[in-house]
Amino acid sequence: MSRNEFSCDCNAIHQEMVNKVLQQMPNENTFNRLADLFKLIGDTTRCRILFALDQNEMCVCDLANVLNMTKSSISHQLAVLRKSRIVKCRKSGKEVYYTLDDEHIVKLFEIGLIHINHKD
Repeated sequence: MSRNEFSCDCNAIHQEMVNKVLQQMPNENTFNRLADLFKLIGDTTRCRILFALDQNEMCVCDLANVLNMTKSSISHQLAVLRKSRIVKCRKSGKEVYYTLDDEHIVKLFEIGLIHINHKD
C-alpha cells in the first residue's frame, strides 16, 4: 500500500490555530444558507441566465431568446433567483427588466468564471 503524500502524519494538535478558527466559525444556519446559495447558482440554466444578466439588464422575452427557452421556463427560474435575492427586477410600463441583485452577486459570478477559465 502506498502512502498518500498529502496526508498529515503528525498527531500534534495546534491548539492556538484550532481555537482561532473555532472562534470565527459561523453558525450552522450560515453554512446552510451559503450551501443553498451555491446550489441555486449551481444549475446550468441559472448560470446561463446569470451570465446574460451580467452582460446587460434584460426582460424575460430577451432572455428566452438568448437562451432559446420558453418565457415560462425563464420566468420560473427568475422567480427562484429573485426569491433568493440573486436577481432583482424593475418595471417599466408593461415590461419587467432583470439584473443581478448587487455587486456581491456580480463578483461571485465573475470570479467563478475567472477561476474555471484560469490556465496554469
